[in-house]
Formats: sequence, structure tokens, C-alpha cells
Amino acid sequence: MNKTLNTLFGAMLLAGSACAFAASSVDLSVSGTITPSACEPTLSKGGLVDYGKISAKSLNPDKATWLPKQYVQLTLTCDGPTLAGLEAKDNREGSDFNNDPYDFGLGLINTNQKLGAMNLEIWRPLADGVTVSTIGSEDRGSTWNQTRELMRTNILTVADVSSVIPKPFQTLVSDLEIAPRIAPANQLNLTNEVAIDGSVTLSVVYL
Repeated sequence: MNKTLNTLFGAMLLAGSACAFAASSVDLSVSGTITPSACEPTLSKGGLVDYGKISAKSLNPDKATWLPKQYVQLTLTCDGPTLAGLEAKDNREGSDFNNDPYDFGLGLINTNQKLGAMNLEIWRPLADGVTVSTIGSEDRGSTWNQTRELMRTNILTVADVSSVIPKPFQTLVSDLEIAPRIAPANQLNLTNEVAIDGSVTLSVVYL
């Protein structure tokens, strides 16, 4: 019995000794890169896509109704050759009826009903006049894969065709495809007019 007590007491002393010699400071490191070039994104049509009035009777009652795809031209203009990409922020976060990272919401109606969702894809990209492919990263650029979809969780940039290595460019021109769909009508109260209210902010990310 005494042996057990002595061992426990020794362990307690050892633990106390380790605490007594613990470091009393910690380092904070701040890093980053200042790039000499800046890039400016622009969208044709002022970034406005209008579907006008849609009859509630034309909507599918028990499955999503896809609206016609529309396109705006996306241009990224940089001061010089730059490694840069785009990320998208859903300004209607939480209104995507599928809660899918590939989708962006179309707003809430009647306070809490999710009206629908939309996909955003980059098509026919030209970097300084040369055809390129689009690549995406969900880990801030550590790894890349071929994709044309802007997601809520990725960065999208361009690479040489069949490559997944980001390519610097001075001017990037592409078509931005907008593909919205309305949630099944039986999930929505459509007795009054409701507004389609999708909103996404595209921001430049320097790689």
C-alpha cells in the first residue's frame, strides 16, 4: 500500500516539475507576398441577368424546374502577367434548396422558403488570346483539379490545356454560364409574386 502511494506522489511531483519549466512565451509569425500586379474583374451587362416574369403554373410540382441558361462575359485584366484566380461568395448563403457547395442560392421567399439554386461555370476561357483550361482548388491552391465550376468552396483559375498547373496571364476572357433552377413548386407558397434574388460576389485571389 505504501509503495502505491509513493509512486503516485512521485508522478504528481514530476507533473508539477514539468509545469514549472513550461515555456512562458509563444511566437506569432506573419507572412504573405506583395504582388506588383493587380487584377480587375468585370462582367458584361453590368453583371445583371433578368429572367422576367415566370408563371408559377409552368413550374414542376415535385422536381426542380431548370430555367434557360444565360451567359455574361467575364474579363480579368491585370497590370502584367499574374498568377491569379477567382473565388465566389454567395450573398444569399443558406438559401440554396439543395445545400450543395456547387450551388448558389436564389434567396428566401415567405421568410424561410428556399426558392432555388444556380450553378456557375466558366466556358471558353482565353488567356492572352490563347485557349486554356480551367482548374479549381478547394485547399487554397495546394492541389488542383480540372473543373469549370465555380463553387462556394473553391478557387478557379486557368492552366495550359491538359495541365493542372496555374498559368499566369495578363488578360483572361471567358463566358460565365448561369444555370438556375427553381425548387419543386410543392415546397413553395406562390400565391403572390416572389422575386428571384440570386447574388454572388466574384473576388480576385492572388496565387
